[in-house]
Amino acid sequence: MKIGNIEFEPFPVFLAPMEDVTDIGFRMLCKRYGASMVYTEFVNADAVIRSVRSTISKFQINESERPVGIQIYGKSVDSMVEAAKVVAEVHPDVIDINFGCPVKKVASKGAGAGMLQNIPLMLEITREVVKAVNIPVTVKTRLGWDNEHQIIVDLAEQLQDCGIQALTIHGRTRSQMYTGPADWRLIGEVKRNPRMRIPVIGNGDVTTPEQARMMFERYGVDAVMIGRATFGQPWLFRDVRDYLSSGDSVKPEISGDSGFTVAEKIAILKELLRINVERIDEYRGILHTRRHLASTPVFKGIPNFRETRIRMLRAETYEELSSILDEVCDLLTNQS
Repeated sequence: MKIGNIEFEPFPVFLAPMEDVTDIGFRMLCKRYGASMVYTEFVNADAVIRSVRSTISKFQINESERPVGIQIYGKSVDSMVEAAKVVAEVHPDVIDINFGCPVKKVASKGAGAGMLQNIPLMLEITREVVKAVNIPVTVKTRLGWDNEHQIIVDLAEQLQDCGIQALTIHGRTRSQMYTGPADWRLIGEVKRNPRMRIPVIGNGDVTTPEQARMMFERYGVDAVMIGRATFGQPWLFRDVRDYLSSGDSVKPEISGDSGFTVAEKIAILKELLRINVERIDEYRGILHTRRHLASTPVFKGIPNFRETRIRMLRAETYEELSSILDEVCDLLTNQS
């Protein structure tokens, strides 16, 4: 599989772009532990043009995370073209256009998944962004606006004709938001369309190595993108990659076993904290890390952990939070 000149190994697995999640620290760790490609948080085209500091910080990249895509969203041709030119100066490997975000503050203004109600404008934006930059442009979108308008099979061809070099499809409509199971059947139909020449990347409800393999085998996608399942466990990519590369001889007990000890996993979470604090600032670095600490499977099922969890999620300094993580590490190591 190739996107532009970027060539990927068999069965590539991508980190999905997620607001307030895929900051530079998390992307670097996901890449280290096996993500084939990572994406920044999405950035608002108008904020990019105005050089809003918090927005600019979201699309700064590190050489160690390549290949990396910067994702942009907006509702007008001019702003999206100008924003694409600005982010291209950072030299990402890909510029990804977000036509899939379902949240009200984005979609109700006609951006993100809201563009699924204005296909002519979506296609015009895509064509003009492709013309404006000299790096691969890709698109991420959904099946359609609602169950009565699942238009992705025809839309995929139209987007391809605009010049994009890969298409990511989330297996839900905008009206579903993130509820209900993702439906990969139409993703598979897009991939089986003989007129589709670009890579098709499937996204939605992949949480285990077994599910990743099933999506490749059942629907024939070129790559799988994983989002919320990565919270608090960037090592998930190693689990998936090891499982996919092991072939049919894989033993069931290997699935989901990253090979890391509890102490090593907590050390990875501490490194995420350190990177976030160093690259953002102490306050926001801790906020970014809390989401992962609240979601990580490392702390699931620990008896009498509620008080410690509250302290961990209320910690306000790097030293305090780091000390609590050391305390938890000692507790779990002694239990084992």
